[in-house]
Amino acid sequence: MAVKKAAKKAVRAGGPVADEAESAAAVPTAKAGKRILLVDDDAEIVESMRTVLESRGYQILVARDGNQGLVLAEGEDPDLVVLDMMMPKRSGFLVLEKLRRSRPNPMRVIMITANEGSRHKAYAEMLGVDDYIRKPFAMDRLLESVDRLLS
Repeated sequence: MAVKKAAKKAVRAGGPVADEAESAAAVPTAKAGKRILLVDDDAEIVESMRTVLESRGYQILVARDGNQGLVLAEGEDPDLVVLDMMMPKRSGFLVLEKLRRSRPNPMRVIMITANEGSRHKAYAEMLGVDDYIRKPFAMDRLLESVDRLLS
C-alpha cells in the first residue's frame, strides 16, 4: 500500500495535472481519435492520465482490474493499452500474456509499475511489452511514449 501511495504522489509530482493538460492541449497532434485503454486500479492515477491524454485528443477507455481490462481490450480493440502491473483479480503480467497469445497482430502495450525489480522488467520485455515505465513518472514521460507508439 505504501508503494501505491508514493506512486500517486510521484505521478503528480511533475506539476499539477491542470498545468500539464493545458500545455498538452496547445500541442497539435495528428493522432487525435486514437483509442487508449487505461487498466489500473488506482482512481487518482487513472484520472491524471485520462485528463492529460484526453487533452491531446485521445479517446480513453478505463478498466479497474485485469479481468475488466481483458474484456475491454478484446471487445473494443484499442490502439494502445496502458497497463498497471499490480492489480486485483488478474495481474498486468497475466493480462499481457493473454493479449500476446490471443491476437495475431499484438496491440501496443505500455506497462506501468511501482515495482523496481529488474526481473519484472525483463519478464515484461520477454512478453513483448512496448514500453515499461516505473512509477513515479512525469506525465511528459508517458506522453512521449504514447506519441511514439501511436505515430
